[in-house]
Amino acid sequence: MNGLGPQRELEEAAALERRRRRELQRRERIFNPRIRTIGIDKDALDTQVKERKIQEAAEKAQHERFAHDMKKNDKLMCLLEERLKNEIKDMNKALTEFHKNCQKPETRREFDLNDPQALKKDRPARVSDDDPRCTISGMQKFMGEDLNYDQRMKFQKEQLREWSLQQQKDWKNALADQKLADDLYDKFRIELDRKILEEQRKEEESRRVVCAATKTFNRIQAAELDHKNELEKAQKIKDDMDEITCLLQGDFLSENPEQAIGPCSKHPVLVDRWKGMNQEQLMAIRQFQKEQALEKQRAREQERRRDAEWDRQRVQAARVQLLWERHQQRQDLVQRQDLDVRNAELSQEQKAKNIYLKEEEYSNIPTEEFYAQFNTTTR
Repeated sequence: MNGLGPQRELEEAAALERRRRRELQRRERIFNPRIRTIGIDKDALDTQVKERKIQEAAEKAQHERFAHDMKKNDKLMCLLEERLKNEIKDMNKALTEFHKNCQKPETRREFDLNDPQALKKDRPARVSDDDPRCTISGMQKFMGEDLNYDQRMKFQKEQLREWSLQQQKDWKNALADQKLADDLYDKFRIELDRKILEEQRKEEESRRVVCAATKTFNRIQAAELDHKNELEKAQKIKDDMDEITCLLQGDFLSENPEQAIGPCSKHPVLVDRWKGMNQEQLMAIRQFQKEQALEKQRAREQERRRDAEWDRQRVQAARVQLLWERHQQRQDLVQRQDLDVRNAELSQEQKAKNIYLKEEEYSNIPTEEFYAQFNTTTR
């Protein structure tokens, strides 16, 4: 490894010197007016390409040598580590064998204090439950440590099994009661939904009836208004025709001969001096025309008021109908929200009951079954 460093430096210096020499030669060729040509120097480029390939091949070979050396060193390190591990393992094994064969516990002076079989070799603390050695200060007998422990535990286990069976029976009865309650609740909810749907159907039917009655009333009012307008129009045409006929057949336009009564008549009028009607007659005619105009104006005003009253009543009826529909929609929305809240509360209560029943189920598992499930789970 240390010998490759100076050799590599010499090779790089030699390559650098060759590149510098070729660059000087190329510069002389380029700047020489006698041998300079138009375009690129292909020979120089080919030379550079060859040098580049040679340099890449040298670098590749050098990298390969480095990689080969690294692999060799890695294998050597692995062999050394494996040898060291085997030596440590053999040393520990020999030390264990030495402790096992030459340093046994029985050969120690204090073995009698640490003998694991000392309690088995010693006399029992008590022979029976009435052993006179089992005094209060001796603390050799405690509650639940009698010699009939096996029989007592067997009886207790049998008693726990009976209790567990009774709890399972009660649990099954509780599940049956819960199922019955759930069925009754489902029936109640279905009946409640059916009643709500029936109420909604009745409300929709009543709304349709009210809308139909309103439409019929509006249609009748419109027909009456049209009929009234037609009658008024016909009466107006008749009055106009009567007025035209009266005017055409009157004395003023028909030039009644009675207007030119001679001197012997009650109202002597000379034809050649007749200037028309007198001021009183003209005033009477004008007054009559004014009265007719006022009468027509009053009729038009009354008709306008009547039309406005009809329009106001129609608008008021439509507004009342719209307010009633909005009130019904709000009531439907409030009922639906109350129903949703009630359903959500019942669902939460149902979930709470299920969780409580599951907790009761887990809490009522017998002790043996619990330990069996715990051991199975841990395995």
